[in-house]
Amino acid sequence: MPHVRSANLLAADRSGLLVIDIQEKLVPAIRSADNVIAETLRLIDATELLDIPTAATVQYPKGLGGLVRELADRLPPPEEKLDFSAAVCRGALDAWASAGRDQIVVVGIETHICVLQTVLDLLAEGMRVYVVAEAVAARGGREHETAIEQMAECGATIVSAESVLFQWCGTAARPEFKAISQMIKSKHR
Repeated sequence: MPHVRSANLLAADRSGLLVIDIQEKLVPAIRSADNVIAETLRLIDATELLDIPTAATVQYPKGLGGLVRELADRLPPPEEKLDFSAAVCRGALDAWASAGRDQIVVVGIETHICVLQTVLDLLAEGMRVYVVAEAVAARGGREHETAIEQMAECGATIVSAESVLFQWCGTAARPEFKAISQMIKSKHR
């Protein structure tokens, strides 16, 4: 019998990376923001290597500023929104759906507001949603943990950034594996 790859595993040709509201005026209030940005940059490195599309959103940029510089330099211009759910930003999401990309990898802030509402809306649309645990954050308290639990209970898959990289790569036989492996090793130094 031939090997069957689980539909629950990420595949580079079915994925898109959605970066939610990692903005100049929001980041200072988030204790783990530096880690969120570092993990997001590592995922962006992998998307560039593996030809996976990316998109970003910004919540009320007039008041909250644009994407943080490190991300703004690496991502397409973000879609602006006033709704907390980034699912209202249809540009990339519709293009990805048309191309058969039904796996949305989500990173961003804040976990219990814009990330949570986006994830629940994407699940309602029938998308497979993967939330990168160390690349989402909130200001503090139980909000982050409670939102992670709610997203998981509602059908989102909670993953680690390293797991995403290995799932996207799929095999050590892939030509990009050495570069993916280096991304992982560089984090652990």
